Amino acid sequence: MPTASRPASRGRRLAKRIVLALAALLLVALIALIVLFQAEFRTLNSIQRMGDTSLFTMEYKGDYGFDEFLKTGASSDSQLVAFIAKRLLKGFPMEFDLPDLGCSTFAVSSPQGDALFGRNFDMYYSPALFVKTKPKNGYASISMVNLAYIGFGEDKLPVSLKDSILALAAPYVPLDGVNEKGLAVGVLLIDTEPTDQQTDKIDITTTTAIRLMLDKAATVDQALELLGQYDMHSSANSCYHFQIADLTGRAVVAEYIGDQLNVVESPRATNFLLTEGDWDFGAGQDRFAILEQTMEDCGGVMTEEQAMALLEAVKQVPQPEKRSSTQWSCVYNQTQGSVDIAIAMDYDNIYSFSLTD
Repeated sequence: MPTASRPASRGRRLAKRIVLALAALLLVALIALIVLFQAEFRTLNSIQRMGDTSLFTMEYKGDYGFDEFLKTGASSDSQLVAFIAKRLLKGFPMEFDLPDLGCSTFAVSSPQGDALFGRNFDMYYSPALFVKTKPKNGYASISMVNLAYIGFGEDKLPVSLKDSILALAAPYVPLDGVNEKGLAVGVLLIDTEPTDQQTDKIDITTTTAIRLMLDKAATVDQALELLGQYDMHSSANSCYHFQIADLTGRAVVAEYIGDQLNVVESPRATNFLLTEGDWDFGAGQDRFAILEQTMEDCGGVMTEEQAMALLEAVKQVPQPEKRSSTQWSCVYNQTQGSVDIAIAMDYDNIYSFSLTD
């Protein structure tokens, strides 16, 4: 009997060694994975939800590869998705959907002389992500992202590490924001032909143009110069224009007509072209009129509270024939590098953030 038990005992010891060896290999692999993706893990771990609202915050801890992106660019949403999936998501699949959106923007000054930039984002249910970025080769910025564009929704929110992976794409899909130099940008839909410039320049899309300006431009002139260096391709087969403002008080609307970039000096914008001779179609004239009258009445000077009240005055409420409504209202203090945010038209509860938090 003793001799018969020895092979079984040796087998158990061998099995134990194999299990320990496999565990050691798995541990080494896990450590290597954590080291390789530590910036991504730290970024995802920074995500927080503001109470029970649809507002989340995230600080991007690593390099999101924007300089690498600018070497080749993207001429379509699918090309942008392919780059993001390979560079940031390590092959994890994602979809990108930038549907019709409303919106209002304006630029004013505070009584203290700070530059303020107001923005309403109007669409159907859109969980929001406040994103803080600090690239090594660019300006730090804060911006807002619609999480619905990158695969989130009412039944899928970034509430766990596993569920939040797609949030790593956020730096490539900002819709409004301000950088450390005080440059503010917002994008608005216009009802005209999609922009599809075809020259020998590097290609960019609607949201990557916003990232370009936030990362690389300190003034309106620099932002416009950057836009002129790339071929613009509208996302989602739609067309958009940009409101851009800087600390000097200059505010412009950059819009593409016949694939040509036009610049209109204007401190306000909604969802129709402002270029002379092309402004008489589209939506948002009623909101534009309210912005114009209110800004003229106050001489272009408002407190941050008054700026938020103006956003409330031009909010978009749901209509029977249209599900779109104001998802977030932001008042950016360009001088201070801060923002006040109202979510889902709840103007009694304001969330405040800054570049230095």
